[in-house]
Amino acid sequence: MGTNQNPKETQKNSFGPSSAKAYLDPHYWDERFSNEEHYEWFKDYSHFRHLIQAHIKPNSSVLELGCGNSQLSEELYKDGITEITCIDLSAVAVEKMQKRLALKGYNEIKVLEADMLNLPFSNECFDVVIEKGTMDVLFVDSGDPWNPRPETVNKVMAMLEDAHRVLKPDGIFISISFGQPHFRRPLFDSPKFTWSVEWNTFGDAFHYFFYVLKKSFFLLPSLSSNSLIFSLLPHSTFVDLLPSRHKPTLPTRCPTTSPAPIHP
Repeated sequence: MGTNQNPKETQKNSFGPSSAKAYLDPHYWDERFSNEEHYEWFKDYSHFRHLIQAHIKPNSSVLELGCGNSQLSEELYKDGITEITCIDLSAVAVEKMQKRLALKGYNEIKVLEADMLNLPFSNECFDVVIEKGTMDVLFVDSGDPWNPRPETVNKVMAMLEDAHRVLKPDGIFISISFGQPHFRRPLFDSPKFTWSVEWNTFGDAFHYFFYVLKKSFFLLPSLSSNSLIFSLLPHSTFVDLLPSRHKPTLPTRCPTTSPAPIHP
């Protein structure tokens, strides 16, 4: 996929897969990242920098989902956003990114091997969660875009639910996507989420969408009846009020400020 293409299109470069379904294969990504140093999906940072600056403050803690070999984290760092954690499912991508950032002196950026469908962070860790083209990969085998397969919907919802969970009560989720609003809104607008949804577009030949989902407070179900108590409570307060048997088992703590280790 070129920088102005979507995941369902055949790539113009030597790393393009034989079919779009290969994007769902972790082995494809390991092999690709082993041979490719840098690639940007959906344009580089310069095309949407003005949108980033309107929503991310320099003191924000940022989680990037599916960093691959993109330079997004480096560009954010250059703009003064230094509390950044990047994750990717590919151990190859993580190791190469760690080494690249260390060589450039960007030691504050942490890079971890992790699954975006099961994030290893506790609740309300980040001010911003951002993804660029990562969610689109989940749609390459979705079938009818108006009625995607249940397997696709389940994966996308798992991604969104975990992004929502790790966001602070006033945090934002930024999704940079080729997916049009009429396809994305039914998922973003699920009653499971407490965020508002807005978007902008950028690009020339192709239009890409810059979604901003702003988290707020949510409705607290009554713990003693089937009725709803319409209480404005942040997520952490809601979890504290749950009976112990309903409390989720939280993964590891929020990232520390120490740099990620570099593999030899």
